Amino acid sequence: MDPVWLAIAFALGLLVKLIGLPPLVGYLIAGFTLKYFGAESDDLIRTISDMGITLLLFTIGLKLRIKDLLHKEVWGGASIHMLLVTLLMALILFGLSYTSLHIFTDFTWQQALIIGFALSFSSTIYAVKILEEKSELKSAYGVLSIGILIIQDIFAVFYIVLVAGKLPTIWAIGLPVLFVIIRPVLLLILDKIGHGEILVLYGFFLAFVVGAELFTVVGLKADLGALVVGILISNHKKAKELADSLMNFKDIFLIGFFLSIGLIGLPSLQMLTLAIVLALAINFKVILYFWVLTRFRVRARTSLFTSLTLANFSEFGLIVASIAVAKGLIPSDWLVSIAIAVATTFIISSPLNAKAHKIYYSLKDHLRKFETQKRLIYDKAFDIGNAEILVFGMGKLGLSVYDQLNKTYGRKVLGLDYNYDVVQQLKKDGKNIQQDDATDSEFWENIFEKPDSHKVRLVMLCMNDHKSNIFAVERLKATSFKGNIAAIARFDDERKQLEKMNVDAVYDIYSEAGYGFANHVCHQIDIGCTAS
Repeated sequence: MDPVWLAIAFALGLLVKLIGLPPLVGYLIAGFTLKYFGAESDDLIRTISDMGITLLLFTIGLKLRIKDLLHKEVWGGASIHMLLVTLLMALILFGLSYTSLHIFTDFTWQQALIIGFALSFSSTIYAVKILEEKSELKSAYGVLSIGILIIQDIFAVFYIVLVAGKLPTIWAIGLPVLFVIIRPVLLLILDKIGHGEILVLYGFFLAFVVGAELFTVVGLKADLGALVVGILISNHKKAKELADSLMNFKDIFLIGFFLSIGLIGLPSLQMLTLAIVLALAINFKVILYFWVLTRFRVRARTSLFTSLTLANFSEFGLIVASIAVAKGLIPSDWLVSIAIAVATTFIISSPLNAKAHKIYYSLKDHLRKFETQKRLIYDKAFDIGNAEILVFGMGKLGLSVYDQLNKTYGRKVLGLDYNYDVVQQLKKDGKNIQQDDATDSEFWENIFEKPDSHKVRLVMLCMNDHKSNIFAVERLKATSFKGNIAAIARFDDERKQLEKMNVDAVYDIYSEAGYGFANHVCHQIDIGCTAS
């Protein structure tokens, strides 16, 4: 890879980040720019791209629970949506075949259905990046989004096996038995391996050797192997640490994937026109996501956020299309148009996701009309009872805050977190905690609708995502709440923004941690210093 490529990728990634878009959009533009100046994709780019996708699916597996895929709204919603989008896109494309665009020459229903199927996928890479940036990977809509994407990936695997004509070997039948046997060994090694670079190396070994290579040997998709191995060890206490340690490697390797999309080829005017039409058709995809999910008793808010997260075309769509091109099922020009459409939907989807909370807040009265009378048990607001202090975000900091306040105020303190697993575990530990989301405008409206409808005197915002804290402050100040608000900040600009919003107390994590550590040492150890 030429160093100039890295320079261009960095420059454009930084540029789009400064204007509020995810850097991956800049990497896509960098790919098209390099192609314009005559660059060609090489084995190194393809290898880096494949490694990025493999690590992505492995880290998804580390955070995934099988039972999440068994919910009807996940497998049913994904299946019905893919069928509807495939048929709708095929209908749109077949209608466009009556235009004068040469790309539709000798266009058939079979080709329309293949391309419609390719466009029915949403991007796993994009969704995970967006959810990670918003620290909402484990929220109700984050879990639902990832579950739907996994079901779509399974459909992609079936398609690849069917169309590519490459059936798994007879040895594939023995994989489940093999994994049952080796799983205890893998977990034991993870127990003993410690931290640092050896943990990272073990993650690479699991993803690329135990997962990808083993699946390749028996004729299955390598990426699926990485996903399966990630799921196998997802219940281990070190699974999160392992996923976090691989995050930067995954992000760097994925730059190769986004560059490779742009390097596919430069479009003609007709290809560009078609790509824009396809990108605009993403609106139908979003509407269908929202409609299907609300039919499965998902809240309007969760349905909207899931729909916006999945409001794009996918890298798996490109894989589906590339196999169809290789088999002569569709013309090669379609691959370039789909690639541009994928990139365009990333650009369209980015600001929508950045403003998702505000979009819902402005449209909530209309969107709620689509809700069913009964809703899913994990996707509804709860009553805070007689709580006087609310602690949002039960991570390490939030849990410490809760424990300290609980010593003095007892059950008057209520912890809240959007992560179902965290809530259930802390309930088992005897904590007074409920599942809810500080970025849910309906929560604030229901709880603080009237001045005398609650007893809350203090709200403490301990969430890792600064945007979530800001949104919660905005919604809280729009209600009748007259108590105090406290929030955490990691950086100086975050602290200043919260202070500008008249938050009563802002806790700078790093500076206050240093102050607390020094005091703790002075109380524990007599070093013979005297106050001056």
